[in-house]
Amino acid sequence: MSIIANKKAFHDYFIEEKFEAGISLQGWEVKAIRAGRANIKESYVVVRSGEVFVFGMHITPLPEASTHVTPDPIRTRKLLLHANQISKLIGQVERAGYTLLPLDLHFQRARIKLEIGLAKGKKLHDKREAEKERDWDREKARIMRVKA
Repeated sequence: MSIIANKKAFHDYFIEEKFEAGISLQGWEVKAIRAGRANIKESYVVVRSGEVFVFGMHITPLPEASTHVTPDPIRTRKLLLHANQISKLIGQVERAGYTLLPLDLHFQRARIKLEIGLAKGKKLHDKREAEKERDWDREKARIMRVKA
């Protein structure tokens, strides 16, 4: 069950491969995410010293759930991946010029997971081509409805 998706990532990047990662969260963050107060649009993923972190993921604290702590809405959060996945990501990001983006924040068996994507940036002409293709698919569907 998806909580929030990053649709802009699919518009700006070619997503080559997807990974599902756990997130190291505090209690108030879990409550806020369950209430739908998370934003991953401006966030990005970085690999540092063999560990993977997400930067810029904004979680707005609930006023009643975070009275005893001082919440930091955009703190750096550690992602939990297997060692072989991390080594694969390190190789792709450093050598092949890929970037890592958060794509989807969702529940899986009562746990909050973040789907990250190994992505390559689109050029402007690629974005235009994708937009033309979407418009043509929409037009085809409209024509088929009219004929039927």
